[in-house]
Amino acid sequence: MKYKLFGTNTGLYASELILGAANFGTRNDYGATPEDAWQIFTAYADAGGNFIDTSDRYQLGESEELVGKFIEHQRSNFIISTKYTRSSEINPAISNSGNHRKAMRQGIDASLKRLRTDYIDIYMPHFDDGITPIDEIVRGMEDLVSAGKVLYTGLANFPAWKTAAIASTTHLAASQIEYNLLQRTADRDLIPMAAQFGLGTMMYSPLAGGLLTGKYRKGEAGRLSRNSNSDYRESETTRAIIDQLFMIAAELDATPGQVALAWVLSKGAFPIVGARTIHHINDGLRAASIQLSPGHILQLDQLSAISLGYPHDLLVTVQR
Repeated sequence: MKYKLFGTNTGLYASELILGAANFGTRNDYGATPEDAWQIFTAYADAGGNFIDTSDRYQLGESEELVGKFIEHQRSNFIISTKYTRSSEINPAISNSGNHRKAMRQGIDASLKRLRTDYIDIYMPHFDDGITPIDEIVRGMEDLVSAGKVLYTGLANFPAWKTAAIASTTHLAASQIEYNLLQRTADRDLIPMAAQFGLGTMMYSPLAGGLLTGKYRKGEAGRLSRNSNSDYRESETTRAIIDQLFMIAAELDATPGQVALAWVLSKGAFPIVGARTIHHINDGLRAASIQLSPGHILQLDQLSAISLGYPHDLLVTVQR
């Protein structure tokens, strides 16, 4: 496992792959048992991984509970990122959800207890609730840092303009976004914005819910098929990308999913590798050793490229 600086604002070295713990637990009826979660965590830690991402919402709090149990006697060796907004309750009261300071305070205290620690390395709202004012979020996060409960703050699933506004007024360290070969809209503003403010960028769903592994072509089940009532269909773009992944995988003696993950790694960010089985994490860890050639990266870049839209497309023309 390689290590690299998490953004330019922290001086913190983190493993290049983040372990996503969303499937740690079974309270949502789909996930890894505590025994399987321990195997996944152990394989990741044995490979040198030191960065775990979770949330109070994942498995209704069970994810945090298991992570806390696993790291209890080695807390200082791991970077723990967790999130709040919806709470761990199935149907949270209206005053207990959102990004305001009341929800933030309740969220951090409950997460600290479940994680069996007295501080969180990286803490962030899970998504923009569209209601809480920027100043309220900023003051609340600064209070948590001043109290020693949080070391670094970040934002997950926030618009670029709002992230930039918050980063301009406080010491923001992280941005968590969805990014993969089928979801590159972050190229328009979120990724350039993160680079401008020196944010460490955490990229979730690097395999697009398993779609980029090619398993749905074979009729295998997974998160996408479980959550959809419709038959799996590939678009023209999706088909071309997955075909190319299979071709590159054959050249490198790898799997399509490993190639897709290696492509995300090539972008200099921190992919979040979610795992429900020991096979998933072992497959993901091998991606860190795959060396894509510049030609491979270019092929995948071109096949997955999106229109950046206005004003970006205009600026490309007038700046030539």
